[in-house]
Amino acid sequence: MPYMSAVPALRRAAGTGRRYADRRPVSSRTVDALTALSCFGLMLLDVPGLADADNSLGRVSATLVLGAGAATLLLRRRLPWVPYLVALVFLGWLHELTLVQFALYSLGRFRGRTAGVVATLGYIALAYALFSTPLWPAHKGDSLSDFLSLVVPIGVLASGVGIAAHRQDLLRELDARRAEAAALQAVQQERTSVARDVHDLVGRELTVLAVRAEVLAVRARRAEQGDDFEELAETARRAHRMLNEIIVRRADERTATPGFEGLPALAEEGERMGSPVELSIDDEARRVSPLRQTAVYRVVQECLTNAAKHAPGQKVSVRIGVEGPRLRIEVRNPLAEEGPTPREPVSSGTGTLSMRERVESMGGTLTAGARDGSYRVRALLPAGL
Repeated sequence: MPYMSAVPALRRAAGTGRRYADRRPVSSRTVDALTALSCFGLMLLDVPGLADADNSLGRVSATLVLGAGAATLLLRRRLPWVPYLVALVFLGWLHELTLVQFALYSLGRFRGRTAGVVATLGYIALAYALFSTPLWPAHKGDSLSDFLSLVVPIGVLASGVGIAAHRQDLLRELDARRAEAAALQAVQQERTSVARDVHDLVGRELTVLAVRAEVLAVRARRAEQGDDFEELAETARRAHRMLNEIIVRRADERTATPGFEGLPALAEEGERMGSPVELSIDDEARRVSPLRQTAVYRVVQECLTNAAKHAPGQKVSVRIGVEGPRLRIEVRNPLAEEGPTPREPVSSGTGTLSMRERVESMGGTLTAGARDGSYRVRALLPAGL
């Protein structure tokens, strides 16, 4: 019964340790220093035996030699062969097996499978050569079976664990690169979407400008300003062609992003997903440019998606208004029992990055987080009114 009651406590302690490690990551230098100290501490247990052996070392000198050998583990990331070679010297001179375990692990961890296998074979070959001499100590194995059961597993296990850790490091690096690539792709897609919206909205205005200038040029053909209006019309047409060249031919998509007119459909979609939506848009906010309206649409779309994901069934409040020179978008929903994940305040996917990219590309800011029992997303954009 005491054992069963201790299991939850151990699990809680382990979870607390993981959370602490996540919040306070330990540097690689600190890990290497702790590794060297751990190795030195284990080797200190052999000091009495080394002092009594016929190797011309006393307790103090043996301690200093073992400390110098353990210190080579500080190089285990950049030069892992250095502690390995020192460990082989210790093996032949002092018959010390502790340092070689750390060295083989380091080689497997930081140089991979090939280096780990080669180093392990070299260690076993040297150990067997020493075992074949009369100088091999009896407590390290006085028969071949004892030798194989003691010396060989030490090297194989240490190297194997290091190789496995190296593989995990590669997998974590691959996952990190995939996540980074996905984030960059999301940002690029959002930039393409912004560029497409700029073309659809600004291009229309350039077309209107060109047509209007041509009409004025016809009316003022006999006046002194006739040539000026014709030049203005040609400039507008040339700007429109450049816009097509830069944006349309480089964009991969052609679907325009809705503005405020698409928000009621988003609210209905949220209600179908089980999250009622209360939508409020100030009359003054409806005067903002179509480009800003598309940014608002993207923010609300992402927020409603995440509200349905993290707080299903909870009512979502969407408020869009104007605060002085800023356009304000605020989305709020009550927290679910488990609450939204604190690491990705708006979304655990790349939607957060694309939404933030769009807001910041227009000179705005976006904040999100839990507050007073609800989860709030607040975006501020230049209103341009």
